[in-house]
Order: sequence, then structure tokens, then C-alpha cells
Amino acid sequence: MLDEILPAKIANALDSISYNKICELRLRNDSPIVVDCLGKRYFLGEDSLLESNENALILGKGVLSSIVQKLSNNSLYSINDQLIDGYISYLGGVRVGVCGEVVSVDGVLKTIKNISSLNFRFPHYIKNCSLDLFSYIYANGGFKSTLIASPPGVGKTTYLRDIIYQLSKDDKLYNILVVDERQELTSIYNKESIIKFDNVDVYSNCSKKFAFNNGIRSMKPDIIITDEINIEKDIEDIENALTSGVVVFASIHASSVADLKNKTGFKEILSKKLFERFVFLSNEGGVCHIAGVYNQNLQFIGV
Repeated sequence: MLDEILPAKIANALDSISYNKICELRLRNDSPIVVDCLGKRYFLGEDSLLESNENALILGKGVLSSIVQKLSNNSLYSINDQLIDGYISYLGGVRVGVCGEVVSVDGVLKTIKNISSLNFRFPHYIKNCSLDLFSYIYANGGFKSTLIASPPGVGKTTYLRDIIYQLSKDDKLYNILVVDERQELTSIYNKESIIKFDNVDVYSNCSKKFAFNNGIRSMKPDIIITDEINIEKDIEDIENALTSGVVVFASIHASSVADLKNKTGFKEILSKKLFERFVFLSNEGGVCHIAGVYNQNLQFIGV
């Protein structure tokens, strides 16, 4: 599928690399192409990864504009809301970060033009990576609402994907609503096809507010799963779900308990005991490694 949007030389070079290792592809105007493989960065050569930029592929002028046009199906207007948020969604959960000239009118962001760099972030599915967590989040026949925290790129979204898989195949047939704002959670690109999950209801390409409010009324979920919450923007809708008897699994950017405590609005989450479990991931023990599990009072209970 990437063959449809990337120049043939870049697509062919990527074909020589094991897809499961590729985390990011970074394209910058007139610069060597960089690939992140499992946390280590390389330059992209015609048929291999390189430690040096001496023989690296260089992105020529005008290529980024062509790629963005293809990502938008030749309709930049149709993806402008995403551009304003600094990314473009592509098939199979691929998220493309965008940098360029920001256009504002009277202090209001209108779009990004003259694109100078793109960062392709590739989703991965690691089956059963969340199983160690279930003894902490399931008890007495029910699940505990859980917030998963880590720095960017450590595996929050990967972890949530496996939780979706584990719950969707459970014989209890939970009503699972996935709020997939950026279309990253429920369809995963793996070079030849797109992996999809069964037995889940999905709102994609919409705000959390719309999905939470409409989903609770119309889909009667037992569990809502969503990625990358913003406490200030999303807490009211999350609280409404939690106080309506819905279990919520969500993720947030934070590298430590101290980081989480310092986030604006987190004191309210803690004082109201909205989440019953807080899980911190790190990359020290490999992808999706649990660094610590904490209870609703943010007290350590295990790893």
C-alpha cells in the first residue's frame, strides 16, 4: 500500500527491510532518509540500512508535496482538520506527522503549507503482550478502569491493541466501543494487508467528545477503549462514562508518576478515583514492558 504514495525508489528500499522492525520513516526536504528500527536509527540505502549517510537516499525537492497530495487523495481540503493537528491518517493505522509553515488568521490556526518534513509512524500488533496485566485489572468478574502511561514510542497504542484483541475474543461477548480518533487502534498495516478486529464497535476519525457522548447513548458499551487522552479536554466525557457504569481503558503521555502528577487536571482524576489502575510502560525491558502498576490512590502494587 505504501507503494501507492511513496516514490518507487523509497518503497523498494523499504521492501528490503523486515517490516516488523520498522517503527518510523522520516522524510525531510533535501536530506538523507532516516529509518527507526526498534529504537535504533539508520540511514536508508537503496537495498539496506546504513550507519553512515554516505550512500543514503536523499529526498529531492517537490517529493513531499507529491506524497501529501497522494495521502489526501488529491484533496488537501479533506484532510485540513488533521493537518491543523499536525498529522495525516493513512490506511492501517499509519500516522504521518507533518511539519511545515503554519498559517494562522487572527491567532487561529488555519492550515500547514510548504511541507518540510514527514514522519511515518508504523503501528505494530504484538499478540498477547498485555496478558501479564490482566491479573491486575480483572477481579470478581469485572474489569477495572485503567490508564496506561509512557513516553511517546514506548508501546501504549500497541498495548491497547492487544487489550482490544483479548477482550474481543472473550466468550463473554463484551460490548466494546473503540474510540479511534486517528484510525490507529483497530486496523493495522502489515505490508501485505490490514489486520482488523472482530466483535468491536468503532468510532473513527472523530473527536472523543462525539464518540463518548453518542456511544454511551446509542451503543450501550460495557467497555470503552481510547488512546492518548488530553486531561483538560477529555476528562468530563471520561468521567461521564465512568460514572455511567462503563469501564474505560485509555492511555496518556507520561514517563513517570511524577510526570503524571504534574499534569493539569490530574489531581481531580486522583481525588475522584476515576481510574482504578495506573500502568506505566518503559522500553528498558523491551517493547510494552510494564515498569509498574499502581492502584486508584497511585500506590505501587506490582510489576
